[in-house]
Amino acid sequence: MNKTLLVSGLAALTLAAAGGAAFAQQAPARTMRADTDGDSRLNRAEFVNRRVERLTAMDTNRDGSVSVEERRAAMQARMAVRADARFERLDANDDGAVSRAEFDAAREAGREARADRGPHPMRAHRGPGHGQRGMGRMESRGPVVIADVQARAEQAFARLDADNDGFVTAAEGRAGRQAVRDQRRERMTERRSARQAQRQASPQAPASE
Repeated sequence: MNKTLLVSGLAALTLAAAGGAAFAQQAPARTMRADTDGDSRLNRAEFVNRRVERLTAMDTNRDGSVSVEERRAAMQARMAVRADARFERLDANDDGAVSRAEFDAAREAGREARADRGPHPMRAHRGPGHGQRGMGRMESRGPVVIADVQARAEQAFARLDADNDGFVTAAEGRAGRQAVRDQRRERMTERRSARQAQRQASPQAPASE
């Protein structure tokens, strides 16, 4: 069988099956993934580097910014790596193909993983056009200047470090994300109210005779 077709056809199954014990455990807080020294908190360098390192790796021509083309190439490279990893997990005997037995074993492992996790909130279905919309937004934003991202990361660290001790803990990270969500909801409510007021203030079209 064609390896690419196998990967694309079995991607959803692989995600469930490969999760196993990893999905059964709670994922680490996003803020703490950059905790390189394992002290359960982030210093300024760890916090900022997490936001800059990926961009620096994308900047293949080393001009200090990441172009749309560089971001697209990086995205495609990540997708290829993930596809290969999914295939390798399914191909238990490393023969370059996925047999029916391997397919069924992966499906059963996925069922067991879901049973271990128990009920969980449904995630919004992004639909087939999500990636294309994301690419459109990426292209409309243009190049990303790494120095600007670093400056914003420095500012974000200062906001999250509530006790000004030079570190961001998991609790501070959660509080910061909640504050951002609250601000976003508040802005959405304000925009909806403004649109409603505008509709109410606009003159009604005269009735046709």
